[in-house]
Amino acid sequence: MSVLEKTARPITELIAEGDSPASLYGELRSVFETESASVAGARQARALRDRWLGRKSGVITATNRRWLKAAPRELKPVVGKLQNLLRKELEAAVKRAARTASAPARKDRRLDPTLPGPERVLGSVHPVRMALEEVLDIFRPLGYTVAEGPEIETFFYNFEALNFPPDHPAVDEMDTLFLKDGDLLRTHTSPCQIRIMEAQPPPLRYVVHGKVYRNDTADATHSPMFHQLEMFAVDAGITFGDLKGTLEHFAARFFGPDTKTRFRPSYFPFTEPSAEVDITCPFCNGSGCRVCKQTGFIEVLGCGMIDPNVLRNAGLDPESHQGFAAGFGLDRFAMLKYGIDDILLLYQGDVRFLRQFR
Repeated sequence: MSVLEKTARPITELIAEGDSPASLYGELRSVFETESASVAGARQARALRDRWLGRKSGVITATNRRWLKAAPRELKPVVGKLQNLLRKELEAAVKRAARTASAPARKDRRLDPTLPGPERVLGSVHPVRMALEEVLDIFRPLGYTVAEGPEIETFFYNFEALNFPPDHPAVDEMDTLFLKDGDLLRTHTSPCQIRIMEAQPPPLRYVVHGKVYRNDTADATHSPMFHQLEMFAVDAGITFGDLKGTLEHFAARFFGPDTKTRFRPSYFPFTEPSAEVDITCPFCNGSGCRVCKQTGFIEVLGCGMIDPNVLRNAGLDPESHQGFAAGFGLDRFAMLKYGIDDILLLYQGDVRFLRQFR
């Protein structure tokens, strides 16, 4: 039985058959080194990364489920240390392979001083910035003001003021990056809602954007740092119909006039009622394809009416003022808009990729 087949079995069974944790992880390291040695090109480097470090079906994920979590209590420190060491080695090796694969081949030729110098290529606008400017151009004429907020937040603004219960999964260290002093790297841009509502009286109409952070493993669709954008409005007499009309207008402007929207009930701690919004798939125009799983729709954002508790936490009376909010990953919107299939391309600084956007 190969070591990759062993990752589907609990470590207690493997130990009973004569394997040791050190030998199992050593075999995995050898298999990875063999596979990484044959990587040639950026596509193979990404495939190697997803095969070993993917969140759902990667080899490291399998060992975390069946070896580390299934290990007896007395073996957990040993297995955990080996697991962390192997993950770090694999992440470093995958980065090296990606750099090597993307490095342009050097030509060994002598300098000819009679030839003209190399052309200096002008820089281009980053696709995330392009998507951001397009979104802001849609909301500014509607009376929305653009704002940003601190990336290092307090627990109160990031969770408590937004009505997160103490046992919510997002509060766990598995999702949130906490700092030594008790503060944290914000997990969303929603804390800006509280700060703005505390500082200014209604009516309020704001678009907030910026970097947010999650304790995620990087793969084709996830990054530990990404960009988020949200819009919110607070005034007297605001209804869910106002939210629906605003988002339908936004989707038609950003994705095209033929775009249809679909609202599905959902749950978020800071909105009630809440909904997730789907749009007709931009890749197949709603006819059904692999990206939308043949449904014709693709989920793009979450939204809802601001929860009364959130308004109270910001010092507002929910009886006299109501509000709505919606948020989405700006990186994902850029990927949908420009047909990008790997989120890490947005952060690797490969000029060959960036030159496509001018």
